[in-house]
Amino acid sequence: MMDMNCSWKFLTSVCIISILLGSCSAYENVCLVDAQEDNEKNQMTLQVDVTNATGRPIPETLFGIFFEEINHAGAGGLWTELVNNRGFEAGGQIIPSSIWPWSIIGDESSISVVTDRSSCFERNKIALRMEVLCSSNGCPSQGVGVYNPGYWGMNIEEGKKYNVTLYVRSTGDINVSVSLTSSNGSLTLASEQIIALASDVSNWTKKEVLLEANGTDDGARLQLTTTKSGSIWFDQVSAMPMDTYKGHGFRNDLFQMMVDLKPRFIRFPGGCFVEGEWLGNAFRWKETVGAWEERAGHYGDVWKYWTDDGLGHFEFFQLAEDLGAAPIWVFNSGISHNDQVETASIMPFVQEALDGIEFARGDANSTWGSVRAAMGHPEPFNLEYVAVGNEDCWNKYRYYKGNYLEFYNAIKKAYPDIKIISNCDGSSQPLDHPADYYDYHVYTLAKELFSMSHMFDKTSRDGPKAFVSEYAVNITDANTGNLLAALGEAGFLLGLEKNSDVVGMVSYAPLFVNINDTRWLPDAIFFNSSHLYGTPSYWVQQFFTESSGATLLSSTLQGDSSYVEASAISFKTNGSDYIQIKAVNFSNVTVELNVKMTGLNSSKTNVSATKKKVLTSANVMDENSFSNPEMIVPQESLLVMPEGDLTFVLPPYSFSSFDLLKEAAYMKLPIPELTSIL
Repeated sequence: MMDMNCSWKFLTSVCIISILLGSCSAYENVCLVDAQEDNEKNQMTLQVDVTNATGRPIPETLFGIFFEEINHAGAGGLWTELVNNRGFEAGGQIIPSSIWPWSIIGDESSISVVTDRSSCFERNKIALRMEVLCSSNGCPSQGVGVYNPGYWGMNIEEGKKYNVTLYVRSTGDINVSVSLTSSNGSLTLASEQIIALASDVSNWTKKEVLLEANGTDDGARLQLTTTKSGSIWFDQVSAMPMDTYKGHGFRNDLFQMMVDLKPRFIRFPGGCFVEGEWLGNAFRWKETVGAWEERAGHYGDVWKYWTDDGLGHFEFFQLAEDLGAAPIWVFNSGISHNDQVETASIMPFVQEALDGIEFARGDANSTWGSVRAAMGHPEPFNLEYVAVGNEDCWNKYRYYKGNYLEFYNAIKKAYPDIKIISNCDGSSQPLDHPADYYDYHVYTLAKELFSMSHMFDKTSRDGPKAFVSEYAVNITDANTGNLLAALGEAGFLLGLEKNSDVVGMVSYAPLFVNINDTRWLPDAIFFNSSHLYGTPSYWVQQFFTESSGATLLSSTLQGDSSYVEASAISFKTNGSDYIQIKAVNFSNVTVELNVKMTGLNSSKTNVSATKKKVLTSANVMDENSFSNPEMIVPQESLLVMPEGDLTFVLPPYSFSSFDLLKEAAYMKLPIPELTSIL
């Protein structure tokens, strides 16, 4: 009985194993079929016609940048003013006013600090009054006074020079130390004295000192201290590094990040910053020109912080000129988020826009052109584009279209060459009013944006062109800026490149974020007082630096294009002709992209691979950071391939470009044959 049981168990086991093996074999066969099907899906072909007959010029202005005063992009960022609230106006006009982030050095027995309305500047009357109350034994040896930490610390570098300007008056003689120190004031990095008799400072007097740092601290502060009792008033205290881009006040490293995108235009100064929550807090260009001491500054109530408007109307045009980018000025259309001007009363806003254009384009003898000339730029700026408002073509803004037409007619009459951008969307149906461009904004999920690569395929080719002035994958998918978001944006941009006959300009938004004040995420460039890095979205934009002004080649993608987008362009650089293939793989599998070219006369022309550039990472959710700023950056290398074989590997979740050199066929011939041809 025992033996029979064992035999039965053995036979049963054999049967079970056989069934399992059979099942595994069947499963393996299924897996192999699936793999084969996947392999077929992963083989894709891009058919490219390289003839000029089917190619189409891409607009010279296609890819640019958009700057908005958001996230302290300008104040505490690109604009290098180190002092935060330099005129003591940020606390408002009520006396006594908050002087944040200024703080007191000393205690209440030795110093009292208040604000009053005694400034010599009519548009910003608030000044700081410092009562030094030291006892008969004198003040502390280190002095008493005030300090300003700047925008989360001033970046002071050893060997560099900083120009400190301030206005001062006093009832007596003064001896004030102007110092750059470490964050807690314990270490002096640079210091100079301002010494004056009472008769010399009884009225407001401008004083300047040049400080050269003997140490480095990216969290430094500016101190104004004294050991002399008495009453001293300060106003318009400025500290600017001498080392700025072309001496124009722009932070070098942030400026270089813009330069590296080779932007063909720059849109400014917003964005919602232009509108304001209320019209009383909207950006008004006339308040931002002239001497910096006279600028009133204003509270940007959309993004909830004060700006002294040192980065104003003039500086934005200077920025565009320094970048070699076409300026696109966005002005207020008489509409904020919460109030609006009816069309019957819009003419003062229209005149303000006309005056703003005259400031940029008028000759040095014109009313507003003379103001520009007095600021150091007698020659006009090259302004060819203006946008009437920002995101104002909504039902709740019932006066927008009427207001728009008043702006449009007045500007076209005075400046018929200026191209005018409407806020209304003309991508799905024609506009009901004249415009040269219409503004299109999109913030959505990565997969959705990738799928929108074809959204302009069916747009009418007869109307005004689209200006996609704000696009990005939103924070839901992007977090603070990951690879997934960048790839969704890459697919969208390839679609815009292929539809560049109806899409005239494109820019990501927002461009900058100071990590200490993230009002909006994600952004292209993160920075603090001393360091910066680009997100993957920033690096995606660098793939398109050759696109503006290039030729779009007719191409067809064969295969499952639900997760792959590709384009082909031709361009010239350094006297050579190139074809560039760009492709995004929005999947977790490798794709082999075979490029087949027609219209290439092989007897006269050869194509050889030169370089490839790939943006990818081990995890699609990876992000760059201050601790690892180059975790996800394009990896560039020489592209070596067998002659005639144009098969490119697209790694999972990647964006790639491949540059191919077009050259005369005789360049490939052996030397004797080349000699005989010559």
